[in-house]
Order: sequence, then C-alpha cells, then structure tokens
Amino acid sequence: MEKKSFKAESQRLMDLMINSIYTHKEIFLREIISNASDALDKLHFISLTDETMEKLPELYIQITPDKDNRTLTVSDNGIGMSYEELEDNLGTIAQSGSFQFKKDLSENEKTDIIGQFGVGFYSAFMVSDEVTVISKKYNSDKAYMWKSQGADGYTIEETEKSSYGTDIIMHLRPDSEDEDYCQYLETYKIQSLVKKYSDYISYPIKMEVETSVNTAKDDEDPKYETVREIKTLNSMVPIWRRNKNEVTQEEYNNYYKEKFMDMADPLVTINVSTDGIISYKALMFIPSVVPYGYYTKEAEKGLQLYSNGVMIMDKCEQLIPDYFRFVKGVVDSQDLSLNISRELLQHDRQLKIIAKNIEKKIKSELTKLLKNSPEKYETFWKAFGLQIKYGIASSYGMNKDALQDLLVFKSSKVDGYTTLADYVSRMPESQKYIYYACGDTDEKIKALPQTELCKEKGYEFLYFTDEIDEFVAKSMITYQDKTILSIASDMAELQSDEEKQKTEQQAEENKDILAFIKETLGDKITKAVISKNLKSHPVYLSADGAVSIEMEKYFAQMPGDEPKPKADKVLELNAQHPAFQTLRNTYLNDKPKAEKLARILYAQALLIAGLTLDNPVEYCDMVCELF
Repeated sequence: MEKKSFKAESQRLMDLMINSIYTHKEIFLREIISNASDALDKLHFISLTDETMEKLPELYIQITPDKDNRTLTVSDNGIGMSYEELEDNLGTIAQSGSFQFKKDLSENEKTDIIGQFGVGFYSAFMVSDEVTVISKKYNSDKAYMWKSQGADGYTIEETEKSSYGTDIIMHLRPDSEDEDYCQYLETYKIQSLVKKYSDYISYPIKMEVETSVNTAKDDEDPKYETVREIKTLNSMVPIWRRNKNEVTQEEYNNYYKEKFMDMADPLVTINVSTDGIISYKALMFIPSVVPYGYYTKEAEKGLQLYSNGVMIMDKCEQLIPDYFRFVKGVVDSQDLSLNISRELLQHDRQLKIIAKNIEKKIKSELTKLLKNSPEKYETFWKAFGLQIKYGIASSYGMNKDALQDLLVFKSSKVDGYTTLADYVSRMPESQKYIYYACGDTDEKIKALPQTELCKEKGYEFLYFTDEIDEFVAKSMITYQDKTILSIASDMAELQSDEEKQKTEQQAEENKDILAFIKETLGDKITKAVISKNLKSHPVYLSADGAVSIEMEKYFAQMPGDEPKPKADKVLELNAQHPAFQTLRNTYLNDKPKAEKLARILYAQALLIAGLTLDNPVEYCDMVCELF
C-alpha cells in the first residue's frame, strides 16, 4: 500500500483549510452532511435521466457516534466514488466533484448541488486526527478505502463494502484545555448541530438515539424503560418552501416562537417568493414586543441565510438595513455565489438585489399596517418607533424618503397618533410650517407657556416626547415642502403684522431693562427679549442656534467627562405680565432687588424648560425675601 502526497502539496494550504477558512469548528458536520447530500442528489438526478436504472431505495444520511472508539461516522447511500474519483476529489485539495458534475450538465438540466470548491471535506480535520473514507460507486463491484492523518498524505486501497455509497469515519482528536472534541460524540450535540445547520437538507438525516418509553399497562403506574430507536433529526421541508395557502397562521406563529425564542406571537408575518434574475424565498416576522437587550450595543441584527436547505449565515447583516433590524426571519436562495467556506459571499451583487427587495417589502407591509390596522401599528410603533426615528437621525436625513411616511406622533388636534401626511392635510392655508413642541410627556407639552399663541391661532402642533425627535426634525428639515419648526423658533411667524409691530415697540421701550437683565445674568443667557409667543405666562427659555434646549438635555445625559454641547439660551419675557411690570418698576427704584427678580425669573424659566437649577438653595432664599 503506497502512501501518496496531496497534489496541492503544501502543509500551509492544509493548515489554511483547517485553521483559517471556517469560523467555528462545529461547521465540519454541516460540510460533511452537505457533501453526503450532494452524493444523494447526483444519484437521484441520474435515476431521473437513466431509464435503465432500477428503482432506488430510500435515500438518506446516517450519523453514527462511537464513544468507545472515539469515531463519528457519516454515511450515505448516494452515488459513491471510484478509485479515480477518490484520487481526484480527495487527493487534490480544492478539487470538487460536485462542481465538475454541475459543469457537465446542459443548460436545461438543473440540480440543487451546492458543493463547488472541494474543501468542505477537509473541515473534518479541524476535529479529527485521522479520517477514513470507504466508498463504493453505484453499479461497481469494487469498494475502496481512502485514509489520511492530515497534510502528510493519504493512502487508497481496495476494501469490502456491501452496498454503494460512502462512509466518512472521523477519529476525533484528543480533548485539551481549550477544546472539547468529545462533545461531537454526544447525541444531543449532534442533534443540535443538525437542527442548526442542516435541518432543511432534503434527505432524512438519521441517528440511533435513546428514548424513554412507558411500558406500563393502562391500569398500572408509569414504568419507564430506555430504548434505542432510529430517529430522523431534520425536518427536511422548511416552512417557507411550503405553499403559503397550506400553512396556517398558527403554524407560522409556532415556528417564529420556537426559532427566535419569543413568548409572544409575531405582530406581522411576511412571506416572499421571487423568481427572476435572482430567485429566493423569504419568511420574515415583525415582533409584537421588544426583544430583551434589543437597544444595546450587543444586540445583533440580520436574517438567517440559507442556500438549498443549508444554513450559510446565522445573522446576515447585509440582508437588512439597520432601521429595520427588528425584523426576524430567513432568506433561502440557490442563486448565491458562495465563497470557499460557505460562510460569506464571494460577490455581493446578488445579496444587494435581495436586500433591496426585502427592504421594499418590509416598508410595504408596514405602510399597509398603518393604513389598515392603526391599532396594530400603534403596537409596532411603541415597540420599534425609536428604530425608525434613529434611521432618519443617524443618517442625517439620507433615509428620509424611505422612512418619513412611517413616522407617527401625538398632536394637539387629534386623539392617538397622526402621520405627517395627515397633519399637512389638516393645515389651514394661513399656516406656513409644520409646528412641534418638545417635552417629557404629552401633559407637560400641553402646559408649556410657548404653546399659547399657537393654540390661539388654531394651529396644530406635534408632541415631541422622545429625546431623538428634534434630531429627526432637524435631519428632515422639510416634509412635502413644508419646513418643520419648533413653535419656540424665532422663525415660527405666529404673530400677525400688527402683533409683530406691537412686540417690536415693546422691545424698543424696554431695551434698557433687557440690557440690564442680560448684564445681570451674564453668560447664562445669550440675550433677553420680549417674547412673540407668551400670552398669560411671564417667562420661558428658547434657544438661539443649532443646539436646542431639548438637545442640551439629551447631550447632558451622555456618559463621559468631556464638555457637552449647550444651547445658546434666550430669556423671553411677557411685557404684559405683572411680573415684568414689577421688574421694570423695581429696576427704576431698586436695582439690587431688580437683580434678584431677574435671577428668579431666569430660574423659573429653567424649571419650565426641565433644566437643573445651578443653586436651588439660593433660588429659594431669593423667593422668600420677596415676602
């Protein structure tokens, strides 16, 4: 028996196969099972095209763990290999018999074989110190045994095998502190790996397992015995490949809860089947509740990616945009260009096409939900509305067109939520802008002093209660050519020409006291002005510049000791309010007391804005001195 060297002839190449190509060692079982499936596919295909062949028996894959001998065997009754094929396919690293088989087919002949690089078999050496292959080709009288301990080479000799097909016998490496190789001999681990990676292989994957059976008669107490039986480990036909008219919503719900470990039914089920330049099927779900840890850095996004029943990636991020990362599901396509490890894609053109179609489908389903089932959409929005908002703000408005019609807000005019489109449809002709007001809650926004004039004019304004809301507005800038503005903005134009003239006159009459207030408060404010918005309240704070009051509060909560952006604060005063009249009179007669009144009004404006007082004790003392 002659020992032969690998034709690829390099220790380095074998080391690359074993240590670099695959991310996880457990992938080896997926690769060996996939090769067995390809062998079954080849025999099945030939049986369909060769009328002289006898009817085939059941085609299947058998897994046999042997703890005593420390071997794991994967057997199939597929096409098998001749001496020459063992030499060519296993003696040459990166030589694929499946690839050649597909290459030899005519354009009209198709199979679902996915093996094409000829390296999957060598993944067995990640967990094995010796691999033996016993194979007998269909319609051949001879069987051969290929054996190798790695890069040193291999042997091939004639052997005995009763039936056609292939047995791959992996002798597992010794356990170490870093690696537990014997776990791959445990039936529970094998079942887990088959379920994870090969559940939808289209042939039965069988293994003998121990089960507990009640042998007692009906009138006896339960009596359990352990028996061994052959069990099929894979489900073979994935739910997304079944005709959706034959699958109940309950079946979809159960699949979702089991597959994605959720206690609640999904809010929306999305089923896609596309044939064209790229053919694929997808089954996706929108959860009804936020998964645990969803809004953390550790949370991973992505859909499961399959090719012909073999899981290629558990979380394929490229399939879904970040703003739809809440969607769970699977995509299955036989048109993908797989790379050498079947873990990534060699070319991403196909993936981009699928991802773009999936994005459109998800948006379409959410738009349909918003239109036809407002209550269900509200459930979605409470769970994942922040994600949609982040999608606009984090891209500085680049995703505006894709997401703006999915936004909903509470407002001053309607119960429940309103879309921006519905808001614009209700705008009177005299209203130029889309207005909003910021606050922690709806009730606090309703009580804000700066909302008075907007209410008096009968203009609707949106309630911005999330920290991200104003970032969204500033990223969007406009909606349907309507500028989105805070009611506190100097550009809000809520006053009539007559009201503007009156405010300007009041500002001129009180320019000395306004300058005094600015001097008293120093750099706490940018300026003091007569307000255009206040009607019955004495004071409030607005901002001059890109950073608003709400943005300052958001930045203040961020971790880190570095300086946080602050708003350029403007103290707006109501010239008609008794508090301002008192301040003006005191300014003329008692400037030290007027300084305290100015500080009190500023402190009250901070409280109204939800900002923290620099010195609460000093504020209380100044108020008490007024009595």
